[in-house]
Parts: sequence; structure tokens; C-alpha cells
Amino acid sequence: MADPSSYRPKPGQIPDSPGVYKFRDEHRRVIYVGKAKNLRQRVANYFQDLANLHPRTRTMVTTAASVEWTVVSTEVEALQLEYSWIKEFDPRFNVKYRDDKSYPYLAVTLNEEFPRVQVMRGAKKKGVRYFGPYGHAWAIRETVDLMLRVFPVRTCSAGVFKNAARTGRPCLLGYIGKCSAPCVGRVTPEEHRELAEDFCDFMAGRTGTYIRRLEKDMMQAAEEMEYERAARLRDDAEALKRAMEKSAVVLADATDADLIAVAEDELEAALQIFHVRGGRVRGQRGWVTDKVEAVDTSGLVEHALQQLYGEERGEAVPKEVLVPALPEDAEAVSQWLAERRGSQVSLRIPQRGDKKDLMVTVQRNAQQALGLHKTKRASDLTTRSRALEEIAEALGLDTAPLRIECYDISHLQGDDVVASMVVFEDGLARKSEYRRFQIKGFEGQDDVRSMHEVIGRRFKRYLQDKERTGEWEETPETAPAATGPVPAATGPVPAPALTAASPDDEPEPREDDGRPKRFAYPPQLVVVDGGQPQVAAAKRALDELGIDDIAVCGLAKRLEEVWLPDDDDPVVLPRSSEGLYLLQRVRDEAHRFAITYQRAKRAKRIRSSPLDDVTGLGETRKQALVKHFGSVKKLRQATIDEICEVPGIGRRTAESVAAALASTAPAAPAVNTATGEIIEEDDGGSS
Repeated sequence: MADPSSYRPKPGQIPDSPGVYKFRDEHRRVIYVGKAKNLRQRVANYFQDLANLHPRTRTMVTTAASVEWTVVSTEVEALQLEYSWIKEFDPRFNVKYRDDKSYPYLAVTLNEEFPRVQVMRGAKKKGVRYFGPYGHAWAIRETVDLMLRVFPVRTCSAGVFKNAARTGRPCLLGYIGKCSAPCVGRVTPEEHRELAEDFCDFMAGRTGTYIRRLEKDMMQAAEEMEYERAARLRDDAEALKRAMEKSAVVLADATDADLIAVAEDELEAALQIFHVRGGRVRGQRGWVTDKVEAVDTSGLVEHALQQLYGEERGEAVPKEVLVPALPEDAEAVSQWLAERRGSQVSLRIPQRGDKKDLMVTVQRNAQQALGLHKTKRASDLTTRSRALEEIAEALGLDTAPLRIECYDISHLQGDDVVASMVVFEDGLARKSEYRRFQIKGFEGQDDVRSMHEVIGRRFKRYLQDKERTGEWEETPETAPAATGPVPAATGPVPAPALTAASPDDEPEPREDDGRPKRFAYPPQLVVVDGGQPQVAAAKRALDELGIDDIAVCGLAKRLEEVWLPDDDDPVVLPRSSEGLYLLQRVRDEAHRFAITYQRAKRAKRIRSSPLDDVTGLGETRKQALVKHFGSVKKLRQATIDEICEVPGIGRRTAESVAAALASTAPAAPAVNTATGEIIEEDDGGSS
């Protein structure tokens, strides 16, 4: 922990003008960015007695190792520079709102020759008009489907558009009247762009003009006894009204405003934003943040305004922004917003009327969002804690098993026998510490011996690591012999259990300095996939290594029973038990990891060929050999001179190929069981 006095600037060294300051840690990483009207006064506040500082501020200044600043001419420039630096450096002690999801927007690509209406997510693009955000993409599609009756703008992708232009036939929407089909020249680029701009005007809230125009045209068509046209115009007007009904009327027709509400406690804050355009709620979104700096409601609002409008220009910044508390320097923030919009922006707290009533609704949404966020986090943590406590109680453990390792054996009729080890810490999977093993101590199918070998190899590596690092002292009772015999009380250790993990096991992770990391840490609980025999094998492997402080249990698939060593009866957890559910998840993950590895090994074996063992024979020349002779079977029958005829194959390589094929017995011929006839098969490159 650094002493702030060690990097405190000298008196008079800091200017008293507006500016932005950065705190850096000992590695020169920016950990906090702030702005000030008067740099000297603001920065000096960080170097008072630590006891007088807010705990979060105290943590920041003791983490920092230096402070630096940049002088600017105005407070608006300071606001902009602060936002730019926060975005660039992502300081750990600055409040940063995070979206709880990626919100979809209704976008109109006015930067294209033929503008397209579509759903867009992510960063906004220049020349694209955005509306929203919406809660769900289907809400956008419903709105667009209604509006295409009146504004038949292109919605197809570039590929579909080019294909239609090439064939001279529009897509289905062009035939049913929901696209003006600019791809085949039904409208000119200018006429199509006018449709797109009218679409944008309607979405921006200027709705009355279009509906009144449609109703006027409808009445005129009726007077002229063009009843079909009048009916179509009537349906168009109804479609626009239904599209409008999808967003509630909350304020006067001409109101364009964003309403921001904040709900907070000591540790976290939730933000809700309602986007009102043309008096209707056109979008809503929510953010949450950890209060990693000492900040009040006005500070949270200022950070929100920076993040909300920092990348926006023009009409994306509304005429009016309503907030629960004004930022510390509201005038500078208002000026900054006005510069981004290009016209005056009103930043204020609603005091009365419909806007205050709507702000109450937004505030209620923010409170619910904060409560839901905390409920989710607490629920996850509480559920995991309860599961671990139930497991500890059921198995008679002294403490909850914060680290659980589970092992599973996988094979296909005794071939390609492999094992997996998965790790759960605090009830969550820790995939970086998963391991996989090949069974090499014996051949054939024997899950019990396989489990004994794997457990022995894993914990032998753990003991070797502890001994190497000096964290484990050998005693006559606990030290396994280096070459085989163990204390007489436990008997000799089978060789496979004492072999280190094979080269085909997953490689060990390494520390930053290159030293091998421990083969994981010791778990509090080892779970094996199986019943009494597998549990007994795992326990025996631990006993042979002198390890007696790790609990072992097995989970049998048939009845989901939990088996303990030396117990004749299983432990039966209730079906609704969180502990049983966690054990099932651990077991299922181990099975998934094992079978994935086993299938990969089997696929590799099936694809193998005797030619793989020929030194210096690459993939290109192997393919040339098989292509020249037609199959490995025919290549096996060829002489060395015939092999030398293949381009790129010299005599020495031909001799190696012939020797490798001669040492590999051909596969037994297939037999038709109905007739007894031997079926001649061409092995096509594998043997």
C-alpha cells in the first residue's frame, strides 16, 4: 500500500485553472480520472489525512503511485476530455455503467443509395438513422411490418437485392406491396429515398401529418367512387395507428425528451432511461454499476450523461433531458450537450405535471431493476452456498467443500480408454483446471482399475509438486517411496498409480516466471462417476499415497445415489436438494468432458494410416502415394521399384514405406454371414 505523501505534488505546483487529472499505480496504469474547475483545490483534497477520506477514495489514493494533470481552457473541454480518458484508459476506480444486454435498434441506412430498414445492435454507424432502443427485436419487426404498407422501403440484404436486380424479379415483399422494389426499377432512387425519409419522420414522432393525409386521400377516393383505393388507404391509416399504439402516449405530442432515474445503495446503482419522442415512449434501457468511487446521485447522473451522449450527435441528443439531480456543474454539462446536439438542450429536474409523474414511473423501474439485480446475485450466491452446505452435512464433512473434483472414465467397448477431471470451485466450473488422461497401465475395459490409476496419477503429481516447492515435508507415515514401496501398513503401490501423468494428458499450466504450476490444488471432495467399486478404488489410491484429508464419494447414475467408502448403504439426498443438483452438474460435466476427449481420440485413430509412421513422409507425398496406387492395400502389394515411380519418392523413402507397410498386418477380410463369402474391400487410404 502506497503512502500518498510520497507522490504528493509540491505546494503551488498545481495550477488553479480548469483541467483533468489522472492517478496512476506503480505500473503506470491509469486507475482514476477526474475533472475540476480548480485543479489545485480538487487534487489537494486527495492528500488530506487518510482517516478523513471516504473508504473508496482512501483505497484509490493508497493504490496510486503518482498523479498528473492536463490544463484546459473551459469546463466543457474538461468534461469532454474526462469522458475521452475514461473511455481510453478504463480506470478501475471510475464509475462505469454496464448494459444488462445488447439492445436492438430500428435502423434506416440513409448512407446507402437505396436505404434499408433493419434491426441493428452494437456500435452506431455514421449515416444511419436509429430509433429506439427496443426491449425486443420482435417488437421492431412488428412495427416495421405494419408501416411497410404505407412506407414500402427496402428491407432485404445486399445479396438478395443484387440477385433480384440481376434476375429482374423482386422478392415476395415486392409482389405483395410491402416493398417498392427499387431493385427492378419500379421506383427511382430519389423516390425510394423520399419514402425512407418519410418513414424516419413518422418514427421520429411526426405522425399526425401522415395519418391526416391518408384520411384526406381516403375521403377523396370515396367521393370519386374509387372504393378499392379508399379501402386500401383506410387500411394503411389503421396500420399506422396500430404502429403508434405500440408505444404509449405519455407527454404532449411535440415533446422530445430523455428521462433518467437512479436507484442506489451503498454499493451499487441502477439507472433507467426512457426515450420519449413525439410524446411517446420510443425506447427504454437500463444500466447497473458498482460504486467503486465516492459518488453521490449528481455524480452518477453526470457519469450517465457522459456515457449516454458521449458518442451521439444531432437529434440523437434530445431537446430536453430530465434527471433526478443536477450534476455539480450543470451549466457546463448543458453546454456540452448543446454542442453535441447543435442546438439548445434543457437539463433540469421535473417539478410538476405529466413529466414529474412520468419520472416517478421511471424511478420505480430503476428501483425494481436494482432489486432484481441484487436478487439475482444473492440468489446465485445463496443457492450455491446452500448446495455446498447440504453436501457437507450429507457426507459428514467438517466444512463446505469449496473445491470439488470429479472423475469419469470413458471408452468404446474397451478401446480408447480415457478419463476426465473437472473442477468446481464455490459451486462454479473452473474450466482452466480441467484435465484429461489416457489409461496406459493396462489394456481393455476395467473402470475400477482405470479409476484407481487416474486418482493415483493425479495426486502423485500433487505430492511431487508439494515436495518440490518445499510446502510438504515427508514423514515416515506420509511419504510415498520414489520407486514403488510404501509404508507396510498400506502395502505396495501398483506401478501405474505412481507414474506421472502421461505426455498425452493436458499440459500443466505454468506460472508467469515459467515454473510449472501445481497440478491444481487439493480438493476438499473427490467425486467419482460410479458406485461402490469406483469409490473404493479412488479411496484405495488416496490411502496408498498417504492422503487422508480428502473426502471421497460416488454418484451412481441409476438412482442418483451417493456412495461413501466402506458404507454398505448409500446416502440418498432429496430429489429437490440443491446439493444433489450440484453433484449431478459436476458429474454430468465430467462425463461430457471425458466423452468429448474419447471421441476425438477415436476419430484420430480411425483416420490413422501405417504411412503416418514413415519418418519424413509428409501429408502431400502420402496423398500422392495413395492416389497413384488407388489404396493402401494396393500400395502394400507394390515393389520398391514401383513405389519409386511415384513423383517425389526416392529409393530410401520407398524402402521406408515398404518396411512400414510390411510390419503392419492387413485387416481381416469381411465375411458375409449369410453366404460365408469373403468380401473383398478396398481400404481407401486407411489400414
